[in-house]
Amino acid sequence: MRIKQVIPLIVFLLLALPFTSCSGEIKLASNPDKEEEAIELIFKLPELPDSIEFCGVMLKFDNFDIRERLDKEIIVNTYRHSATFQYLKRANRYFPEIVNSLKAHNIPEDFKYLCVAESGLEQVTSRSGAKGFWQFMPFTAKEYGLIVNPEVDERYNVIKSTEAACKYLSQAQKKFNDWLLTAASYNRGMGGISRDLESQNVDKYFDLHLNTETSRYVFRIIALKIVMENPEKYGFHLSENQLYNPVLTKSIEVDQSIPNLAKWAIEHGSNFRMLKLLNPWILGEKLTFRSRKYIIRLPKDA
Repeated sequence: MRIKQVIPLIVFLLLALPFTSCSGEIKLASNPDKEEEAIELIFKLPELPDSIEFCGVMLKFDNFDIRERLDKEIIVNTYRHSATFQYLKRANRYFPEIVNSLKAHNIPEDFKYLCVAESGLEQVTSRSGAKGFWQFMPFTAKEYGLIVNPEVDERYNVIKSTEAACKYLSQAQKKFNDWLLTAASYNRGMGGISRDLESQNVDKYFDLHLNTETSRYVFRIIALKIVMENPEKYGFHLSENQLYNPVLTKSIEVDQSIPNLAKWAIEHGSNFRMLKLLNPWILGEKLTFRSRKYIIRLPKDA
């Protein structure tokens, strides 16, 4: 390949791999006596810790099975640059409220990473119909006190869905008395984990033979904790001004129906766009008051 053909390729690789200076290297081996250039790409494997504290328990990765399962998840999250960068940016906005709810229910702060594993801190919908940051199915959402109807879906309310998740986690912890099993049950269900423990005659998450998704689930949560608590070590360099800051809001209590939310937002110094962004749990263009008051957030500086 001649030099004039190599230069566009080098430019393409530099644009396509913008983060290699963090987690990998590009080496250009040149020889001025030849018309050809050799390009050598070197990607470094992320470091795997020997142990980590998770939910107040020191976990040791001294078993080949445990180490390799964690290794996989750390590699995945280290080299999913666009996704992991966004996790870090969103965490600065949403973690404070999530952590406050976890602490209020005596849930370890590390469960904020379960929320990242579930949704990436986005209001997403799964193929099975689970929605929101905590990925509740409709029946389970209602079971834990969330309103789900054609006008309102509180699975999209970060504060209320976090409260519902805390209720579930508290109930699971009472059942299992083990935070790893509690975390696994969020994916598999309490009944599923109980059956697996009984049928396999074990009592620890690491000893369970599980379906692929649940087998990876807790390891992904732990890997997210490792990477997000040490971003620069794993190649993610963000300055403070690149993080998403919490949005300053004012809360308005609503105890009557609102037939036109766009007009209502204008009357309160904002607009329909901001209302929908800050209150994604409101599904339509009106809000019908039934028996429970609603809290609508609008920008504080509007």
